[in-house]
Amino acid sequence: MNLDETQRQQVKVWINEGLKLSEIQTRLEKEHGLRMTYLDVRLLVDELKLMPKDPMPTPSDQKTAIQPPPTNPLNVEPEPKLGGKVRVDVDQIARSGAVASGKVTFSDGKSATWFLDETGRLGIGATEKGYKPPEGDLQEFQLALQRELQKLGY
Repeated sequence: MNLDETQRQQVKVWINEGLKLSEIQTRLEKEHGLRMTYLDVRLLVDELKLMPKDPMPTPSDQKTAIQPPPTNPLNVEPEPKLGGKVRVDVDQIARSGAVASGKVTFSDGKSATWFLDETGRLGIGATEKGYKPPEGDLQEFQLALQRELQKLGY
């Protein structure tokens, strides 16, 4: 995400105008020749300490076995009702068809695999059929995943 100060200011203007992250992604490519994934745009907006107006993708947009609660993935302040300790591991080599992938272990000790596709959509696959993590664990997972991916430069 090597944007100069002018480009960063333009993103701030677009957020204030109410553009969705996907619209910002498109405009960055068309107007500045910057090709970024949806996740890159989400992380950029988070880095700029901005709050996008678009909601999380709908269940039909996601390839998940577990539907996360409707939360703002860029809100780095945890909610008071977060579950226990959630551990996120990132694969050194991403799974085929994924930009990043790994494993999550929820507070109850059960695990699932996760992946991010090239459009920035998160997919989760529970190892146990019908499994639903404890309340708050999905949000804690999203925050932990975001921190881990930022450490790795995503």
